[in-house]
Amino acid sequence: MAKKVVATLKTGEGASYAKVIRTVRSKKTGAYIFTEELMPTDKVKEALAKKK
Repeated sequence: MAKKVVATLKTGEGASYAKVIRTVRSKKTGAYIFTEELMPTDKVKEALAKKK
């Protein structure tokens, strides 16, 4: 089963995603929280440009 997973990652489909980690301020405590998102690499700049 592991060979199948490795074979699918080498096709290039697995490499087209990026993990975006951003810091967000908590409304309750005021502390910073890290949020993680997986998104296509072509959408990363757009997602980082807009604020949440």
